Amino acid sequence: MLAMRSIWSFCLIVLFLLSGSGKATAGELSQRLAHFPQWEKLTSVQPASGDLIYPNWMAGSWQVTSTLVDLVAPLAPDIVTPGFEGNRQQLNQPVSFLVRFVLEKPSITGLKFIPKVDNQSVILVADRAFNSLNLARAYLGDKAVLSTKVDPDSPNRQITFLRGERQLISIVTARNTETTSDGKFITTEVFQQLFKGGSRPYFNSVESTTAYQKLAQSSPAILADQVTAVYLSPQDPDYFIANSRPVALYRYRLEFFPAKLSTTP
Repeated sequence: MLAMRSIWSFCLIVLFLLSGSGKATAGELSQRLAHFPQWEKLTSVQPASGDLIYPNWMAGSWQVTSTLVDLVAPLAPDIVTPGFEGNRQQLNQPVSFLVRFVLEKPSITGLKFIPKVDNQSVILVADRAFNSLNLARAYLGDKAVLSTKVDPDSPNRQITFLRGERQLISIVTARNTETTSDGKFITTEVFQQLFKGGSRPYFNSVESTTAYQKLAQSSPAILADQVTAVYLSPQDPDYFIANSRPVALYRYRLEFFPAKLSTTP
């Protein structure tokens, strides 16, 4: 049987694979990370539309090591989310998985892009099905995760199918990004998650802010600082008590190493 805290850890870290396009007020997102854990609900986001665009230097395949480095329950002991105390066992425990980012032609007009290949304009996007499947199996085990599926009509909607007829549905609803003067690519996104298949469906609202930085001639080649904030859904009896404040904050360190892929078919 899948432990709820394992499902919850996977729900949190899946966010970094879904970061994307948009524009934030200069400095707003970097200031948000600097003020951890003093957070309020983010309001300056735009509705998520189209595919999710990454900077060119993230192209390729990567071995990612994710480590939970801090967790805070700002409204404890009055309000604590399910699995929060159990997630303390994940603190400083690295988890590794393979991801890749690929070039493709934009499917929606009006998107901004820079790179060109063979005179055809392209954008860099995550291989969402590949990435999410590897991520889920790293946290839950190969036998626990059956498959992942991205909605062909919307890259912002994804379903992970789990053993025992369980499903995790993730829908990105809003996002913004920022590029700092020192070259960091920072993204914030808000999304809804629904876990189906337990004794009752579990719904929450989550915001993730991630700063990616390319390191010159270094290992890892990319370093990311991510903070995930969990908010109560309007269906929760403590929703108005929380008053739009996060009830849980998780901070992760993400290290990207160039993947050494086997050439054997």
